[in-house]
Amino acid sequence: MLAGDDDEEANVAELTNLETKLGEVIGLAMAGQAATKKVQSLAEDEDSSLVDALRRMHDEAVETERRGTELAGTFEGKKTAILDEARTVKAKGADMMKTYLDADSDALDGFEFLTMAEAAEVGHWSVLETMNGRARHAQLAELITWALPIQKRHFQDALSGSTTLAADEDPNATA
Repeated sequence: MLAGDDDEEANVAELTNLETKLGEVIGLAMAGQAATKKVQSLAEDEDSSLVDALRRMHDEAVETERRGTELAGTFEGKKTAILDEARTVKAKGADMMKTYLDADSDALDGFEFLTMAEAAEVGHWSVLETMNGRARHAQLAELITWALPIQKRHFQDALSGSTTLAADEDPNATA
């Protein structure tokens, strides 16, 4: 970069792998909020326990975003760049959801999408945990310790919803 370039532009280029991964998990939490709302709208006429699980997942995604954003603010001069990464990931998630869940989608389709999305979140948080094993960022370790078990539960809840809905499907019916 040339002298005099905007500091924020420099920060975008200077994110470490750890900071980038933090942005990604924040973005996945943002995308998760939209995904759980969408699937909730598909599942409203189904089992109320499924809707309750989706509401809990949504609320926990809101809290994950809040905590991640707060932590991003502790990376001196990097918060905007980390959140830019988060917004990019959120947009990619929205595009994937739009592609996967079309006008003909039902609750099972929604839960199958969530199962994939939650597996990705578990993967990203696990990668962040591994990277932080070397970085030893104490506040990030606290966030990971809080978030990773929640993400694993979200994956199990999405998978359980998928299999519960699949059990009600007639395997011999035409699609």
